[in-house]
Amino acid sequence: MTHRSYRAARPDDAAICIDIRGRTRENAFSADALLALGISAQTWHDAIESGAVPGYVCCVDDQVIGYCFADAQTGEILVLAVLPEHEGLGVGRALLQRVVDALRTRGFHRLFLACSADPASRSYGFYRKLGWTPTGERDDAGDDILEHFLQ
Repeated sequence: MTHRSYRAARPDDAAICIDIRGRTRENAFSADALLALGISAQTWHDAIESGAVPGYVCCVDDQVIGYCFADAQTGEILVLAVLPEHEGLGVGRALLQRVVDALRTRGFHRLFLACSADPASRSYGFYRKLGWTPTGERDDAGDDILEHFLQ
């Protein structure tokens, strides 16, 4: 049986998070594609260190296999990524819940995120199944904006 552990993300997790983002099954972004958006291991490191992007990672045998990060100022879930071989095991749900709980303790009552507008996409059903609801808005990439109200 595989032992998974969860912990708050640390600045030194940034490089592996960049690597994992390029290896996801859907909506992968390579290091070069992220760099084109202004995201590098160093900028991610700095954002984690400053507290601007709180997040959690999931590890198997001390290796990061997934993560979730949010924007501490807006309550936006910025990214949720899990390596393909660890999909369908509850890792994404557990990571997302940890970040939601962290934002709740920061006083947020409404969170939001952008996800694929394509019903065939895994993220489309994933977030909706967890209670995230479409706002009717789309971002510049054509992704649906979903929101979640905290109790």
